[in-house]
Amino acid sequence: MTFLVDSHCHLNSLSLQGKAGSTLNEIVARARSTGVTHMLCVACTPQEYQPMCEAVAPFDGIYTACGVHPLNLQEAPNWTEEELKQCLQHENCIALGETGLDYHYAPETRKEQLASFARQINLAVELKKPLIIHARQAPADTVSLMRSENARDAGGVMHCFCDEVEMARKCLDLGFYISFSGIVTFKAGENVREAARYVPLDRMLVETDCPYLAPVPVRGVENEPAFVRYTLDFLASLKGVSPKSLAEITSRNFEDLFGVKLTEPKPVDCPQFSTYKLERAQSAL
Repeated sequence: MTFLVDSHCHLNSLSLQGKAGSTLNEIVARARSTGVTHMLCVACTPQEYQPMCEAVAPFDGIYTACGVHPLNLQEAPNWTEEELKQCLQHENCIALGETGLDYHYAPETRKEQLASFARQINLAVELKKPLIIHARQAPADTVSLMRSENARDAGGVMHCFCDEVEMARKCLDLGFYISFSGIVTFKAGENVREAARYVPLDRMLVETDCPYLAPVPVRGVENEPAFVRYTLDFLASLKGVSPKSLAEITSRNFEDLFGVKLTEPKPVDCPQFSTYKLERAQSAL
């Protein structure tokens, strides 16, 4: 069986509105219908982690991660290593994140972001958990902290990459993987396409970051794991490989990075579901 992993999604943030048959059960079934076999569901604060786990618990093939997102520091201004550790020790939690820096939306909290990011890198190194790093308009500080706090010792992924080739090169040199979202399909995403051409296949992941950043041809709707097929198909064409080959490669990369072994997930109990926006994403892998 060929696996395909949506390596970063926020299923607990889906509004589940505006679709015919919009339950989480159907979201997962719809993803499976396009060949998306596994997902990594990410919490942005420790407080969000337990409700997220409860929501995805009925489904096989969904891993979890937890961190303190730079844009969620107001919700968790006094987070502690101990409460984050409790989340990271959950049997299904395979990574610390997402964490990182965002100077696009919150430049005024730069000092707090830097301190929080450094603490989380140190915790990931201590617990030997790979990092999921969010970096937006903060390339110099991101790489500087990754170097000074020895992020290489934890490893991880630059999620939803939206920077330049030089940033990708520096992160690859630190041993990190690069994950591409629907941004790579956007008309204004030529810098991301250039980075995707540069990143070797054995260091590449693919994601939705749902419910955000739905790829072409479904821009403007709420994103969901099924739509990672559009991004996969686009990247495969960009790299000159088949979608099946890229699905296999990115699945192996996911296993190698997060130390898991993907197995065929149990079927979703959902005999009927809408094929919402899947007209061009249903070809078998």
